[in-house]
Amino acid sequence: MLGRLLVSIVVAFFGFVSAAQAQNKAELLWYSQAAFKLTTQTGKVILMDPWIMGAPLTPPELKNLDAIGKVDLILVTHGHGDHIGDALELSKKHDVPIIAPAGLNQTLLTLGLMPSKLVPRMNKGGIIEPFPGVKITMVRAEHSSEMVLKDPATGKDTTYFAGEPVGFIIELENGFKIYHMGDTGLFGDMKFIGEYYKPDLILVPIGGHFVLNPKDAAYATKELIKPKMAWPMHYASNPMLRGTPAQYKEAMGQTSVEILDVKPGDKRQF
Repeated sequence: MLGRLLVSIVVAFFGFVSAAQAQNKAELLWYSQAAFKLTTQTGKVILMDPWIMGAPLTPPELKNLDAIGKVDLILVTHGHGDHIGDALELSKKHDVPIIAPAGLNQTLLTLGLMPSKLVPRMNKGGIIEPFPGVKITMVRAEHSSEMVLKDPATGKDTTYFAGEPVGFIIELENGFKIYHMGDTGLFGDMKFIGEYYKPDLILVPIGGHFVLNPKDAAYATKELIKPKMAWPMHYASNPMLRGTPAQYKEAMGQTSVEILDVKPGDKRQF
């Protein structure tokens, strides 16, 4: 009788632990393009490349900055409009910093568009620990980076230097690692990034023309980075981004990498 009672208690305990763990996963919401909302296991909210309001593929119900809720940090990979997007407005609204290439943030500060506390300088190889258990590393990307902003003196649209493009490795409280690749083409150090940082999930651009095309993205995934999971992004938002998830999957062929079947507005838990 006592034995059965102990077994019941043990089963109930482990069932409770499993339920608690199930409620303590990180959640990743994809708006479209390279814009994501990451909610960590402890409830911290990190926005990545938050081009939301102007993005043609963001679902209408998500085109509401107030509906995002709280924001604790913003990551921006480079200065192009489809990545910096709504970052400045959201940073000021929530009084949270933008982590971006040093040259990008320096330009925003010099122009007087952002206060220094919201645009700290960081560069590739830099590591921050913004919250307990969360570590973010800035890594290389192969692309360009400019911003088109209103000149404070003339009010005219002007192109400004925005540092060098980057990607981010985000290590969560439970050790799960997400590699937001930003906009990038192929480069050999992807192999180093895969071997050294060992990302579990990559957010990989596949549209081509400005970024990896499906064939190159598949090579980067299978041969260089070798993650457990891949989330294809940055396609179909303009006519030049012709690559598709179907082409990416075909180029991947037989693989142990789980390719997530997602569309703008979808969420996944990790």
